[in-house]
Amino acid sequence: MDEMQLKRMHEGKGFIAALDQSGGSTPKALKLYGIDESQYSNDEEMFELVHEMRTRIIMSKAFTSEYLLAAILFENTMDRKMNGKYTADYLLEDKGILPILKVDKGLAPEAEGVQVMKPLPDLDNLLDRAVTRHIFGTKMRSVIKLANKDGIREVVDQQFAIALQIAKKGLVPIIEPEVDIHSSEKEEAERILKKELLRHLEKLPADVRLMFKLTLPTRDGYYSELLDNPKVVRVVALSGGYSRDEANALLKKNPGVIASFSRALSQGLSAGQTQEAFDKTLAESIQKIYNASIA
Repeated sequence: MDEMQLKRMHEGKGFIAALDQSGGSTPKALKLYGIDESQYSNDEEMFELVHEMRTRIIMSKAFTSEYLLAAILFENTMDRKMNGKYTADYLLEDKGILPILKVDKGLAPEAEGVQVMKPLPDLDNLLDRAVTRHIFGTKMRSVIKLANKDGIREVVDQQFAIALQIAKKGLVPIIEPEVDIHSSEKEEAERILKKELLRHLEKLPADVRLMFKLTLPTRDGYYSELLDNPKVVRVVALSGGYSRDEANALLKKNPGVIASFSRALSQGLSAGQTQEAFDKTLAESIQKIYNASIA
Protein backbone atom coordinates (compact mmCIF):
# COMPACT_ATOMS: atom_id res chain seq x y z
CA MET A 1 0.00 0.00 0.00
CA ASP A 2 1.47 3.32 -1.12
CA GLU A 3 1.05 5.77 1.77
CA MET A 4 1.20 8.84 -0.47
CA GLN A 5 -1.54 7.45 -2.70
CA LEU A 6 -3.58 6.48 0.36
CA LYS A 7 -3.26 10.02 1.73
CA ARG A 8 -4.39 11.49 -1.59
CA MET A 9 -7.44 9.25 -1.71
CA HIS A 10 -8.33 9.98 1.91
CA GLU A 11 -7.77 13.74 1.94
CA GLY A 12 -7.83 14.90 -1.67
CA LYS A 13 -10.58 16.94 -3.27
CA GLY A 14 -12.26 15.38 -6.27
CA PHE A 15 -14.18 12.30 -7.31
CA ILE A 16 -13.76 8.89 -8.94
CA ALA A 17 -14.56 8.22 -12.59
CA ALA A 18 -16.23 4.83 -13.07
CA LEU A 19 -15.04 3.53 -16.46
CA ASP A 20 -15.48 -0.15 -15.69
CA GLN A 21 -18.38 -1.32 -17.86
CA SER A 22 -17.78 -5.02 -18.46
CA GLY A 23 -19.12 -7.58 -20.95
CA GLY A 24 -22.77 -7.31 -19.94
CA SER A 25 -22.98 -3.53 -19.77
CA THR A 26 -20.61 -2.64 -22.61
CA PRO A 27 -23.18 -2.76 -25.46
CA LYS A 28 -25.42 -0.31 -23.59
CA ALA A 29 -22.49 2.01 -22.85
CA LEU A 30 -21.49 1.98 -26.51
CA LYS A 31 -25.06 2.60 -27.65
CA LEU A 32 -25.32 5.65 -25.40
CA TYR A 33 -22.06 6.79 -27.00
CA GLY A 34 -23.59 6.44 -30.47
CA ILE A 35 -22.21 3.03 -31.45
CA ASP A 36 -24.79 0.27 -31.93
CA GLU A 37 -24.37 -3.50 -32.33
CA SER A 38 -24.24 -3.26 -36.14
CA GLN A 39 -20.80 -1.64 -35.85
CA TYR A 40 -19.09 -4.69 -34.33
CA SER A 41 -19.42 -8.43 -34.88
CA ASN A 42 -17.67 -10.04 -31.90
CA ASP A 43 -16.44 -9.35 -28.36
CA GLU A 44 -12.95 -8.37 -29.43
CA GLU A 45 -14.28 -5.68 -31.77
CA MET A 46 -16.68 -4.52 -29.05
CA PHE A 47 -13.92 -4.23 -26.45
CA GLU A 48 -11.69 -2.41 -28.92
CA LEU A 49 -14.42 0.17 -29.49
CA VAL A 50 -15.10 0.67 -25.79
CA HIS A 51 -11.36 1.00 -25.18
CA GLU A 52 -11.27 3.73 -27.81
CA MET A 53 -14.12 5.46 -25.96
CA ARG A 54 -12.35 5.19 -22.61
CA THR A 55 -9.06 6.32 -24.14
CA ARG A 56 -10.77 9.39 -25.55
CA ILE A 57 -12.22 10.20 -22.11
CA ILE A 58 -9.00 9.63 -20.17
CA MET A 59 -6.75 11.43 -22.68
CA SER A 60 -9.10 14.42 -22.91
CA LYS A 61 -7.66 17.67 -21.61
CA ALA A 62 -10.75 17.87 -19.37
CA PHE A 63 -9.80 14.68 -17.52
CA THR A 64 -7.30 15.97 -14.93
CA SER A 65 -6.15 15.35 -11.37
CA GLU A 66 -7.47 18.80 -10.45
CA TYR A 67 -10.94 17.22 -10.37
CA LEU A 68 -10.37 13.46 -10.40
CA LEU A 69 -8.80 11.35 -7.67
CA ALA A 70 -9.11 7.98 -9.39
CA ALA A 71 -10.61 6.01 -12.26
CA ILE A 72 -12.11 2.52 -12.04
CA LEU A 73 -11.04 0.23 -14.86
CA PHE A 74 -12.33 -3.04 -16.31
CA GLU A 75 -9.77 -5.89 -16.46
CA ASN A 76 -9.66 -5.66 -20.25
CA THR A 77 -8.78 -1.96 -19.98
CA MET A 78 -6.01 -2.64 -17.46
CA ASP A 79 -4.36 -4.97 -19.98
CA ARG A 80 -4.55 -2.49 -22.86
CA LYS A 81 -2.43 0.58 -23.54
CA MET A 82 -2.95 4.31 -23.99
CA ASN A 83 -0.32 6.42 -25.69
CA GLY A 84 2.14 3.52 -25.55
CA LYS A 85 1.70 2.82 -21.81
CA TYR A 86 -0.47 0.39 -19.89
CA THR A 87 -3.61 2.23 -18.85
CA ALA A 88 -2.78 2.36 -15.13
CA ASP A 89 0.70 3.71 -15.84
CA TYR A 90 -0.73 6.37 -18.15
CA LEU A 91 -3.21 7.41 -15.45
CA LEU A 92 -0.52 7.58 -12.77
CA GLU A 93 2.36 9.06 -14.74
CA ASP A 94 0.65 11.33 -17.25
CA LYS A 95 -2.50 12.30 -15.36
CA GLY A 96 -1.69 11.90 -11.64
CA ILE A 97 -4.90 9.87 -11.22
CA LEU A 98 -5.08 6.63 -9.20
CA PRO A 99 -6.11 3.45 -11.06
CA ILE A 100 -8.68 1.11 -9.49
CA LEU A 101 -9.67 -2.29 -10.89
CA LYS A 102 -13.12 -3.89 -11.01
CA VAL A 103 -12.55 -7.50 -9.88
CA ASP A 104 -16.00 -9.09 -9.66
CA LYS A 105 -17.33 -11.37 -12.41
CA GLY A 106 -20.91 -10.22 -12.32
CA LEU A 107 -23.96 -11.10 -10.25
CA ALA A 108 -25.51 -14.41 -9.25
CA PRO A 109 -29.28 -14.86 -9.79
CA GLU A 110 -31.50 -13.08 -7.27
CA ALA A 111 -32.22 -14.94 -4.02
CA GLU A 112 -33.62 -13.57 -0.74
CA GLY A 113 -34.01 -10.16 -2.32
CA VAL A 114 -30.33 -9.74 -3.26
CA GLN A 115 -27.77 -10.66 -5.87
CA VAL A 116 -24.42 -11.71 -4.43
CA MET A 117 -21.32 -11.85 -6.58
CA LYS A 118 -20.56 -14.85 -8.75
CA PRO A 119 -17.60 -16.95 -7.50
CA LEU A 120 -14.11 -15.47 -8.04
CA PRO A 121 -11.96 -18.61 -8.41
CA ASP A 122 -9.01 -16.85 -10.07
CA LEU A 123 -8.97 -13.77 -7.83
CA ASP A 124 -5.47 -14.29 -6.42
CA ASN A 125 -3.94 -14.35 -9.90
CA LEU A 126 -5.91 -11.28 -10.94
CA LEU A 127 -4.77 -9.40 -7.83
CA ASP A 128 -1.15 -10.35 -8.47
CA ARG A 129 -1.49 -8.98 -12.01
CA ALA A 130 -3.09 -5.83 -10.63
CA VAL A 131 -0.10 -5.26 -8.36
CA THR A 132 2.31 -5.61 -11.30
CA ARG A 133 0.17 -3.15 -13.27
CA HIS A 134 0.45 -0.59 -10.41
CA ILE A 135 -3.22 -0.66 -9.44
CA PHE A 136 -4.13 1.22 -6.24
CA GLY A 137 -7.34 -0.57 -5.26
CA THR A 138 -10.24 -2.72 -6.38
CA LYS A 139 -14.02 -2.55 -6.71
CA MET A 140 -16.67 -5.28 -6.50
CA ARG A 141 -20.44 -4.96 -6.77
CA SER A 142 -23.45 -6.73 -5.29
CA VAL A 143 -27.10 -5.62 -5.53
CA ILE A 144 -29.77 -5.34 -2.84
CA LYS A 145 -33.39 -5.21 -4.03
CA LEU A 146 -35.39 -5.92 -0.89
CA ALA A 147 -35.01 -5.32 2.86
CA ASN A 148 -34.29 -8.97 3.56
CA LYS A 149 -32.02 -9.31 6.62
CA ASP A 150 -30.60 -12.71 5.66
CA GLY A 151 -29.95 -11.64 2.09
CA ILE A 152 -28.27 -8.38 3.05
CA ARG A 153 -26.15 -10.14 5.64
CA GLU A 154 -25.01 -12.62 2.97
CA VAL A 155 -24.06 -9.74 0.66
CA VAL A 156 -22.00 -7.99 3.33
CA ASP A 157 -20.39 -11.20 4.61
CA GLN A 158 -19.22 -12.04 1.09
CA GLN A 159 -17.96 -8.53 0.39
CA PHE A 160 -15.89 -8.31 3.58
CA ALA A 161 -14.44 -11.81 3.20
CA ILE A 162 -13.15 -10.95 -0.27
CA ALA A 163 -12.05 -7.48 0.86
CA LEU A 164 -9.71 -9.10 3.39
CA GLN A 165 -8.22 -11.26 0.64
CA ILE A 166 -7.65 -8.13 -1.45
CA ALA A 167 -6.16 -6.12 1.42
CA LYS A 168 -3.55 -8.84 2.01
CA LYS A 169 -2.16 -8.02 -1.44
CA GLY A 170 -1.60 -4.40 -0.40
CA LEU A 171 -4.56 -3.10 -2.41
CA VAL A 172 -7.43 -0.96 -1.07
CA PRO A 173 -10.78 -2.71 -1.65
CA ILE A 174 -13.96 -0.82 -2.48
CA ILE A 175 -17.04 -2.63 -1.17
CA GLU A 176 -20.11 -1.86 -3.29
CA PRO A 177 -23.42 -3.28 -1.99
CA GLU A 178 -25.71 -1.28 -4.27
CA VAL A 179 -29.27 -0.74 -3.07
CA ASP A 180 -31.58 -0.59 -6.10
CA ILE A 181 -32.94 2.98 -6.35
CA HIS A 182 -36.27 1.56 -7.56
CA SER A 183 -36.72 -0.74 -4.56
CA SER A 184 -40.02 -0.27 -2.72
CA GLU A 185 -38.06 -1.09 0.48
CA LYS A 186 -35.03 1.15 -0.20
CA GLU A 187 -34.95 3.03 3.11
CA GLU A 188 -35.37 -0.11 5.24
CA ALA A 189 -32.76 -1.93 3.15
CA GLU A 190 -30.34 0.93 3.82
CA ARG A 191 -31.01 0.68 7.55
CA ILE A 192 -30.20 -3.05 7.57
CA LEU A 193 -27.18 -2.51 5.33
CA LYS A 194 -25.64 0.18 7.53
CA LYS A 195 -26.06 -2.00 10.61
CA GLU A 196 -24.24 -4.87 8.86
CA LEU A 197 -21.45 -2.61 7.58
CA LEU A 198 -20.82 -1.21 11.06
CA ARG A 199 -20.86 -4.73 12.55
CA HIS A 200 -18.15 -5.87 10.16
CA LEU A 201 -16.07 -2.72 10.62
CA GLU A 202 -15.89 -3.44 14.35
CA LYS A 203 -14.34 -6.85 13.65
CA LEU A 204 -11.99 -5.65 10.91
CA PRO A 205 -8.25 -5.84 11.73
CA ALA A 206 -6.88 -2.45 12.75
CA ASP A 207 -4.39 -2.30 9.85
CA VAL A 208 -6.97 -2.87 7.07
CA ARG A 209 -8.14 0.14 5.06
CA LEU A 210 -11.12 0.01 2.73
CA MET A 211 -13.69 2.13 0.95
CA PHE A 212 -17.44 1.93 0.42
CA LYS A 213 -19.34 2.68 -2.78
CA LEU A 214 -23.00 3.11 -1.86
CA THR A 215 -26.31 4.17 -3.34
CA LEU A 216 -27.24 7.74 -2.48
CA PRO A 217 -29.35 7.26 0.67
CA THR A 218 -32.98 8.13 1.28
CA ARG A 219 -32.04 10.02 4.45
CA ASP A 220 -29.54 12.84 3.95
CA GLY A 221 -26.17 12.21 5.60
CA TYR A 222 -27.16 8.67 6.53
CA TYR A 223 -23.65 7.23 6.15
CA SER A 224 -21.79 9.81 8.25
CA GLU A 225 -20.88 7.12 10.81
CA LEU A 226 -18.90 5.31 8.11
CA LEU A 227 -17.06 8.50 7.18
CA ASP A 228 -15.84 8.89 10.77
CA ASN A 229 -14.40 5.36 11.03
CA PRO A 230 -10.56 5.35 10.90
CA LYS A 231 -10.55 2.13 8.82
CA VAL A 232 -12.59 3.81 6.06
CA VAL A 233 -10.50 5.69 3.49
CA ARG A 234 -13.48 7.15 1.66
CA VAL A 235 -17.21 6.76 1.09
CA VAL A 236 -18.24 7.25 -2.53
CA ALA A 237 -21.64 7.30 -4.19
CA LEU A 238 -22.84 5.54 -7.31
CA SER A 239 -25.34 7.25 -9.59
CA GLY A 240 -27.46 4.10 -9.77
CA GLY A 241 -29.61 5.14 -12.71
CA TYR A 242 -30.21 8.74 -11.63
CA SER A 243 -29.51 11.43 -14.21
CA ARG A 244 -26.42 13.53 -13.58
CA ASP A 245 -28.46 16.45 -12.24
CA GLU A 246 -30.47 14.18 -9.93
CA ALA A 247 -27.36 12.40 -8.67
CA ASN A 248 -25.51 15.68 -8.08
CA ALA A 249 -28.44 17.17 -6.18
CA LEU A 250 -28.61 14.13 -3.89
CA LEU A 251 -24.84 14.04 -3.45
CA LYS A 252 -24.81 17.64 -2.19
CA LYS A 253 -27.07 16.53 0.66
CA ASN A 254 -24.43 14.04 1.88
CA PRO A 255 -21.35 16.02 3.01
CA GLY A 256 -18.09 14.07 2.92
CA VAL A 257 -19.34 11.57 0.34
CA ILE A 258 -17.84 11.96 -3.14
CA ALA A 259 -19.06 10.75 -6.52
CA SER A 260 -18.08 7.60 -8.37
CA PHE A 261 -20.31 8.01 -11.41
CA SER A 262 -20.40 6.14 -14.70
CA ARG A 263 -23.40 7.00 -16.87
CA ALA A 264 -23.74 10.38 -15.15
CA LEU A 265 -20.11 11.15 -16.08
CA SER A 266 -20.35 10.17 -19.75
CA GLN A 267 -23.82 11.68 -20.26
CA GLY A 268 -23.88 13.69 -23.48
CA LEU A 269 -20.67 12.25 -24.94
CA SER A 270 -20.85 10.89 -28.48
CA ALA A 271 -18.48 9.17 -30.89
CA GLY A 272 -19.53 11.66 -33.58
CA GLN A 273 -18.55 14.78 -31.64
CA THR A 274 -15.59 16.87 -32.68
CA GLN A 275 -12.76 16.80 -30.15
CA GLU A 276 -13.60 20.36 -29.14
CA ALA A 277 -17.26 19.49 -28.49
CA PHE A 278 -16.29 16.26 -26.72
CA ASP A 279 -13.86 18.05 -24.40
CA LYS A 280 -16.37 20.81 -23.67
CA THR A 281 -19.16 18.35 -22.79
CA LEU A 282 -16.84 16.26 -20.61
CA ALA A 283 -15.43 19.35 -18.87
CA GLU A 284 -18.94 20.56 -17.99
CA SER A 285 -19.87 17.13 -16.63
CA ILE A 286 -16.67 16.85 -14.58
CA GLN A 287 -17.08 20.36 -13.14
CA LYS A 288 -20.66 19.70 -12.04
CA ILE A 289 -19.81 16.36 -10.42
CA TYR A 290 -16.73 17.85 -8.75
CA ASN A 291 -18.77 20.72 -7.32
CA ALA A 292 -21.32 18.28 -5.89
CA SER A 293 -18.51 16.15 -4.42
CA ILE A 294 -16.91 18.99 -2.50
CA ALA A 295 -20.15 20.68 -1.43
